Amino acid sequence: MENLEISPQSVAQVALMAREIKRAEPELRAFIERMDQQAQAELVALMWIGRGAFEPDDLEEAVRTARAEASTPTADYLIGTPLLSDHLEAALDAFGVNVADAEDTLM
Repeated sequence: MENLEISPQSVAQVALMAREIKRAEPELRAFIERMDQQAQAELVALMWIGRGAFEPDDLEEAVRTARAEASTPTADYLIGTPLLSDHLEAALDAFGVNVADAEDTLM
């Protein structure tokens, strides 16, 4: 993940808010919308990796695909994705990022 613009802490923040989507949807939407297009594409790519659509070694391809296939606002797409927080946490884990440590830096 060292070649990504998005930080593990930002991914963990999205995962945390996604777990509380009924309460935190406005904050989650604003958080994603404040990201630039590259970070949004990386977030989508990480979600895809976490759900198994891409392997961690295919990260660059996943990011390119996310940029090329973006047809709806990223926040809408991600908020509408079932198990978003699980997929993002699985992606962090796949890259060797301790999810609990990343979340602890947010508190």
